[in-house]
Amino acid sequence: MKKSLLSAIVLFLSALDLSAHPKLHPVQAYTCPDQAAQEDERFALQGEYVKEGQGIQIAAHLDQFHVLRYQGGLPGAGWDGSKITASLESPDAVRELVASVQKQERTSPTEGKEAPDGAVVFFPKSGKPGGTSFDNIRGSVRDLLMWDDSVTTVPLSDFELHLEFRLPFKPDRPLSDQDRGNSGIYIFDRYECQVLDSFGLIYEEGANAVDERSKITQWGASFYLTKTPDVPMAFPPLRWQTYDIDFRAPRFDKSGKKTENARISVRHNGVLIHDDVELAKGTGGGGKKAEVTEGTITFQAHFNPVAFRNVWAVEK
Repeated sequence: MKKSLLSAIVLFLSALDLSAHPKLHPVQAYTCPDQAAQEDERFALQGEYVKEGQGIQIAAHLDQFHVLRYQGGLPGAGWDGSKITASLESPDAVRELVASVQKQERTSPTEGKEAPDGAVVFFPKSGKPGGTSFDNIRGSVRDLLMWDDSVTTVPLSDFELHLEFRLPFKPDRPLSDQDRGNSGIYIFDRYECQVLDSFGLIYEEGANAVDERSKITQWGASFYLTKTPDVPMAFPPLRWQTYDIDFRAPRFDKSGKKTENARISVRHNGVLIHDDVELAKGTGGGGKKAEVTEGTITFQAHFNPVAFRNVWAVEK
């Protein structure tokens, strides 16, 4: 009997897709660029490059690299919007490629943006307590940064939100895997702008040279399971990125009947990727909840070390 039970357990474990269970099958998650550069050559090779009017993105994918080529330049910096080509390349091929192109280290034009007078500061740029800055969040603060699993404590209605985030480098998770730097900006616990390392992916089903392990509406900068971004503006992991979100809460009449849907615009790394999008309900699981006119903002925890800084909002 004991032998039969042991055999059954072995068969069960062998059938599990452990890559879908991060607690059962952990992988290295670099949170420090210097450490990643010293310990993993893939970090130095990946990134954005330009050559003769062409933009190139190279993303680490297990023991290979996913290479995208854009005509005219990089997204948000010259790309003409034409078809993106994708290929899966070996490390040797990528080493040869990067020797003939120029690497770009882009910075969001809104990185470091100052909170204006009257803003509600959730976490300051410096990471050091200033006035009542830390009174406006509840969650995880270490190494002068705010981390996922944090939530604001000041209710907002209509607002403009600025935040900066840095995703871990997890090359041993396949591209588009939901364990590759997963978090999310959850407005009122109903509307989510996804945070995920989706650098080096084409937001079109079947267009990539790697298997798509999740829906494209689950990838970074999407409204979760609802809408993909208009422009793929992801920077490589371990580079600071920005979201600037303009949100208008839904409206209700005195009887509680909704008269206007929520509306939201998002700039990712300074580029408009969602333009005044109307949301008839919440996104993903948030769509099952009754909508409200005000609430807090959650920086979702999803078993990944995602860092945040310079987080503030202006009520409208």
